[in-house]
Amino acid sequence: MMHRQRRKELIQEISTIRKSHVLSYIAGDRQNVSTRIAPDIIPIFHEYLEEIPKGEPIDLFLYTKGGDVLTALRLVHLIYEYTDQFSVLIPFKSYSAGTLISLGASEILMTKMAELSPVDPNVTNVFNPQDPHNPSARIPISVEDVYSFITILKGTIGITEDISLAKVFSQLLESIHPLALGSIHRTYLLIRSVSKKLLKLHMDPSLEMEMEEIINHLTEKLFSHSYMISRKEALEDIHLPVTYCDDLLEQKMWHLYEEYREDLLLEQPFLPEKNADMSGRFAVCSGIIEGVSRTNGYLFEGIIQRSNDPNQNNVNIINQGWKKI
Repeated sequence: MMHRQRRKELIQEISTIRKSHVLSYIAGDRQNVSTRIAPDIIPIFHEYLEEIPKGEPIDLFLYTKGGDVLTALRLVHLIYEYTDQFSVLIPFKSYSAGTLISLGASEILMTKMAELSPVDPNVTNVFNPQDPHNPSARIPISVEDVYSFITILKGTIGITEDISLAKVFSQLLESIHPLALGSIHRTYLLIRSVSKKLLKLHMDPSLEMEMEEIINHLTEKLFSHSYMISRKEALEDIHLPVTYCDDLLEQKMWHLYEEYREDLLLEQPFLPEKNADMSGRFAVCSGIIEGVSRTNGYLFEGIIQRSNDPNQNNVNIINQGWKKI
């Protein structure tokens, strides 16, 4: 965290430009030690929000590849307990659950590099098909893939008779457990429900059709969970409340992102051997929540049990979680 002072200065500069209180949430995406939006962030944000005078504008500087759907909803609800002026600042990636958080903001400020994504999730549970390459793992099932399959049957191929549909569906059940399909349907309903709840926090309730169109766009119309939504598309095609950053704000936001990228080595794989001391112990910070006053980091702490053959070394994570740093 060698650049903490510089990050603090940039957060303060952005706060001054925006006339707001800026909180950063960086969910690191390093291979082997990635962090995702999860319920453990809620108590930490509560501590930060308690320090902000009630009713003043709050900006969330956000970088994430996604995470838990319900945590996104809970975080937005929590922020609105302290303000009715909530904006999201996106320097680069805000995917999946990060896009959901953005749906709850009345303003989404995006740089030229900023990206949102669809919010159609993958479902993984004990009823999913087994991964043939890793017997202990389960293959994720895309919610929209299943519904697209049904659409192909009815629309493209033209199967409409109940007996024919039942036969094809029975063949599908030979590959996918029925309870996995049930989970997929529940997730489909959940993601649409959460999206609408978030939009209703700042959109007029009479704009029901507009909300449905936004939800349809983010769940069905982009055809790939990996689709990257630029600020132009988010504003002009999806009709989200996007604001283009002016030159000064864009410069400050991108510099702050670069400080996080350098400190957390974003997008780089984590190699324990290169980070361990002589005893084999290592610690790495892979996520940050911070404001001007303090910083919390998500730490992975572990030990490498070395053998004569380096390829046989065992890496054990002995502790992980958020800590004040």
